[in-house]
Amino acid sequence: MDLNDRISCYRALQTRDTRFDGRLFVGVTSTGIYCRPICPARTARIENCRFFASAAAAQQEGFRPCLRCRPESAPGGGAWRGSSDTVARALALFAETGHDERAVEAVAARLQVSARQLRRLFQQHLGAAPVTVLQTRRILLAKQLIHETRLPMTDVAMAAGFGSVRRFNETFKAMYRRAPSALRHGAGNAASGEELVLRLRYQPPYDWSAMLSACVPLPGVAVTGQGQYARTLRIGAVPGTLRVAHDPHRHGLTVGLRLADVRAMPEALERVTRVFDTAADIATINAHLSTDPLLAPLVARRPGLRPLGSWDGFEAAVLALLPAAGVAALLDLCADPLPATLCLPGLERLFPTAAAVAAAHLATLPVTAAQHGALRTLAEAAAADPTLFDAVADVTFDHSAFNHPALAERSAGWQPWLAYAARHLDSLNHNEETS
Repeated sequence: MDLNDRISCYRALQTRDTRFDGRLFVGVTSTGIYCRPICPARTARIENCRFFASAAAAQQEGFRPCLRCRPESAPGGGAWRGSSDTVARALALFAETGHDERAVEAVAARLQVSARQLRRLFQQHLGAAPVTVLQTRRILLAKQLIHETRLPMTDVAMAAGFGSVRRFNETFKAMYRRAPSALRHGAGNAASGEELVLRLRYQPPYDWSAMLSACVPLPGVAVTGQGQYARTLRIGAVPGTLRVAHDPHRHGLTVGLRLADVRAMPEALERVTRVFDTAADIATINAHLSTDPLLAPLVARRPGLRPLGSWDGFEAAVLALLPAAGVAALLDLCADPLPATLCLPGLERLFPTAAAVAAAHLATLPVTAAQHGALRTLAEAAAADPTLFDAVADVTFDHSAFNHPALAERSAGWQPWLAYAARHLDSLNHNEETS
């Protein structure tokens, strides 16, 4: 949406159009509060409205989050990714590196762009500087944890990335004009040490059955069943488990997390968002792909199809390289055990690190000599360079679908959403059933 088109923006607000939830935020100058376009509060006069592309852009201009519509609940967490791959990858990397200017420099270097260019891209796509976007995400995550869990405030502060409880309290009092504890209503769902259950909203439609069927079960690492996906994961040195289920009535995914350290939560949630593509502007993507006569009927038939992302670049590369029997044998050979306090039925080990694979005796694996050599080379390269997969796109797909000359030429018009086009073509090839 063109934010300069105030009439269209205001119409979206007047009609509480859910298509723009997470893509449009409205600052009301008479109250100093910003809202989602679906806010149930009385619609402000157009002359009192300012329109923003992200929650961070609104907060950068001095507006406070609305307590009724809760911007932290917007699809994409209030920071829509736009169409920039660089911005999307930067947001994922920031979950690992921190929330200050030093993190901006570090992430820019890992993405092989200048810090100035990264700031320009954030301003272009999200309407705010990287540090403002990160600080907003931290505040909104903390507010979500206050609303949806019974975590002690100290754990909330640590989980959201605040360096101290004092800083956490000061930030909330400045932003909401009240102490964090005053925002907690109800019992929540989990206390410290228990499974934390949070919701990630998406822009409908969402084809959960297709996403679930694309998830790969891994012995002891990942399982599917009863309409949900569960797996172990490692955030840096922090082990944990998660389970993901669909909540169609609330247009969201229910995410249950058990982490050895709550400070790993931002990156864990970022991974779920990336893998299950909950931040996508699916309406814009579908509209773009539907301009092609080949894709239009496929999009109309399955408008909620999205490509499944990967949990980890090294893991994705191994799964692409080895057959299922080889992966199972590799897990038996060098997977790390999960701490007993975190184990769930069918989940008792972690996918091996590149360093563990590089150091393992791989000759016993039931794979070809070529696969054995490629795995060794891959593991050694990934162990030597932890940033090896930083530039890999969030989603992967079989490029062979575009090898036909006519299709390859046609696919140029599907950019930047080739993975979505490939997903629709793949559903046609495999004759998937409509969910």
